Amino acid sequence: MALTDFFEQAFAPADASIQAGKIPGAVLGIVTADGKRAVQWAGLAQIEPVRENVSRETWFDLASLTKVIFTTTRILKLVEEGRIALDDPLVSVIPDLRQYDMNAAERRLTFRQCLAHQTHLPAVEPLYTYGQDPNTLRAFILQRVWQPGPPVYSDINFILLGIAIERITGEALIDQPLPERFSFRPDPKLCAATEKDTWRGRVIKGEVHDENAFALGGASGHAGLFGTIDGVLDFAHSLLDGSALSSDSIKAIRTRESDKRTIGWEGFYPGWHGGDACSPGTIGHTGFTGTGLWIDWERGLAWSLLTNRVHPSRHKDSGILPLRRATGEQVIALFDRHV
Repeated sequence: MALTDFFEQAFAPADASIQAGKIPGAVLGIVTADGKRAVQWAGLAQIEPVRENVSRETWFDLASLTKVIFTTTRILKLVEEGRIALDDPLVSVIPDLRQYDMNAAERRLTFRQCLAHQTHLPAVEPLYTYGQDPNTLRAFILQRVWQPGPPVYSDINFILLGIAIERITGEALIDQPLPERFSFRPDPKLCAATEKDTWRGRVIKGEVHDENAFALGGASGHAGLFGTIDGVLDFAHSLLDGSALSSDSIKAIRTRESDKRTIGWEGFYPGWHGGDACSPGTIGHTGFTGTGLWIDWERGLAWSLLTNRVHPSRHKDSGILPLRRATGEQVIALFDRHV
């Protein structure tokens, strides 16, 4: 049976969320290892100041999917090219990291630790409140005395990895080459709107929602990437068929570095956003704006749910966790039954 024959049922949780007014719009896509795919969408890309419909071609602010689609993949490609090793310290390419204290803990951080969120760095910091000049803000991040704490999922880890990519390649992140259907500079007319931002004083559309990424110039290692559902599915398929990365790199993103983390990705655990029906080796990642991608290697199946759940405000209950879980469980149940 073709994927499209049951896909309307897989989209039912997202459709219910739209009808209930919890999210403005959504696009759901699935792709298999042999390249079959199905996509469905509904709702609005923008509610205010004018209403615009979602389509298959709508570009979404992928938020923290930047971490896996761009940053993790780029770092692993640099490892494959022999330019760095996962266990190299960041100071091998950022020698000025905490340059006034040669014994600083940050100088001992490795690429592996940052990718797997096994550092002492905090989850997030309102860096944009310290200024908006990207170069000065990068210098501030490198020289800041970060307070130690237990390992947590940290944007700061990936901001540092983004700076490392810039140092290695000699190119700003916003100018880095990207696959088709991805961009750090999308056409705003093609984008789903995100928040009506009190800081910027406008509805955000076609510019990164994350304040720190915006202050860093629009692109950072943790956020800033935009893409369409077909771009995300292309990426997922390139992992499933092994064309995106070497076998060693694929092994790295599938191997646990901690209970919940692999290199760059989150691994399955009961109660996670991908739902409990997926295989134990499934990996996934989410984005604050309402995006997500999951790859079930055992089934040869990936699915992505893209929403603009922060439009027009993040300060509401969008029900995104139960929506993601219900979607993943529905996708897998229908896939197992019909394919």
